[in-house]
Amino acid sequence: MKQFATALLAGAALSLTLSAAALAEGKTVGVSWSNFQEERWKTDEAAIKAALEAAGNKYISADAQSSASKQLTDVEALIAQGADALIILAQDASAIGPAVEKAVAEGIPVVGYDRLIENADAFYLTFDNKEVGRLQAKAVFDVQPEGNYVFIKGNGADPNADFLFAGQMEVLKEAIDSGKIKNVGEAYTDGWLPANAQRNMEQFLTANDNNVDAVVASNDGTAGGAIAALEAQGLAGSVPVSGQDGDHAALNRIALGTQTVSVWKDSRELGKAAAEIANQLADGKSLEEVEGAVKWSDGPNGIEMNAIFLAPNPITKDNLATVIDAGWVSKDVVCQGVQAGTVAACD
Repeated sequence: MKQFATALLAGAALSLTLSAAALAEGKTVGVSWSNFQEERWKTDEAAIKAALEAAGNKYISADAQSSASKQLTDVEALIAQGADALIILAQDASAIGPAVEKAVAEGIPVVGYDRLIENADAFYLTFDNKEVGRLQAKAVFDVQPEGNYVFIKGNGADPNADFLFAGQMEVLKEAIDSGKIKNVGEAYTDGWLPANAQRNMEQFLTANDNNVDAVVASNDGTAGGAIAALEAQGLAGSVPVSGQDGDHAALNRIALGTQTVSVWKDSRELGKAAAEIANQLADGKSLEEVEGAVKWSDGPNGIEMNAIFLAPNPITKDNLATVIDAGWVSKDVVCQGVQAGTVAACD
């Protein structure tokens, strides 16, 4: 269901600010984090907390530390602490189901944050992950339109991994079908862990006698693992690699030339939007009444949900100034070790 326009996706969260701050006040919003493994989650957390507190509401949270079972008890604990609404970054999209059902049964609205929780009674907020996949594949394809491709996918328990891969395939399918591109390695990355991505990449390099021409990695952590494997074989910088999240280390790799693209999802905007949605739901608005909500049913089970999608932004060497100018990262961090005159943003 793709009836919504990109402009709508990009602007939907901004419209929430018009009235959300004036709604719920004195409410408690509980946030269940899957982990803080990726650099970005602390940025998301700061944005959520700031927006909730600006509205006069209280932030409480729990860190599941990558444990799906712990996240279930975390959600129960947040409910017990009096949460009026929940924001959940699911460790495992299926395993979290009972916790969501418990919250809904108790009249506590749930926002599935950045990762799909396919339940008609939950609100879905994320970036357009298929579009992220398209942008990743396009950036790599523009540099290397043929040859042996490796696909370092995300965590198999996270629906985003398949959304990303579906978007990547939309871009690359024609070249694969024609034989211009050959898929010589494809694997999920358990837990999105860079070490697992590196291990997978090492195996693909060995299986192909290092004859790998491009790597479509699904986030910056897995890109970092893949690049470490390439570097060990003297291939870093000669093989295009994608990522996402705008991790500081990845942006520096782009400036250095070892990573091709990081699809930037400004998690400050996502976190702010989540807080504003939670404010509205805690104040008694229905899922359908959330400002900017669209109907969406492209999940694995085809369940119709209310959702908001934000638009991602691919960052390459040519537009690195975008993240610097936005205050996402300092120029010193991006340009560390970069030779003068090689990257415009670093001059």
